[in-house]
Amino acid sequence: MTQTQPETAQDATLSAHPADAPTFRTRSRTFTWATPGQVDPRRLDGLDGLAQLEAMVDGTLPPPPIMATLGITDLRPERGRVVVEMPAADFHYNPLGSVHGGVISTLLDTAAGCAVHSTLAVGEGYTSLDLTVKFLRPVTVESGLLTCEGTVIQRGRRTALAQAQLSDEQGRLVAHATSSCMIFA
Repeated sequence: MTQTQPETAQDATLSAHPADAPTFRTRSRTFTWATPGQVDPRRLDGLDGLAQLEAMVDGTLPPPPIMATLGITDLRPERGRVVVEMPAADFHYNPLGSVHGGVISTLLDTAAGCAVHSTLAVGEGYTSLDLTVKFLRPVTVESGLLTCEGTVIQRGRRTALAQAQLSDEQGRLVAHATSSCMIFA
């Protein structure tokens, strides 16, 4: 599947704006992802959470579509820790000219959640119960490559607590999150 944004200013303004409205230069972005649900669930049967994430990295399993949607370029899992990278891009911007808080929150949620995922035993699953985010400094294209490290703080039988720290290319902390997850079998 692919998604294409408007190719011209004319296409973007015709339906929503009067004829005398200004036109703006536009760009388009097309991306491709594997359609969810194609993998036979039995392929996951013998894999623990870390092995599932490693299978996404080596291409045995498809990555989730959100990675293509946001432009996430790297996923590095190890048990109890995951690093996710994404270059800050102008298509992530909010109306104020910085990366939208929802994009930042999604990166933090991905890193924290995948850190918990990496601790799952065969047959276990999880879901996020909450995500608490602190935005510490603005993120723009000039922030460069964003690196988000998620780590498990505490893992119990039924719940896990994880944190994620998002840094810009200069290594400055730009956002932090904690997430509680419920573990189920």
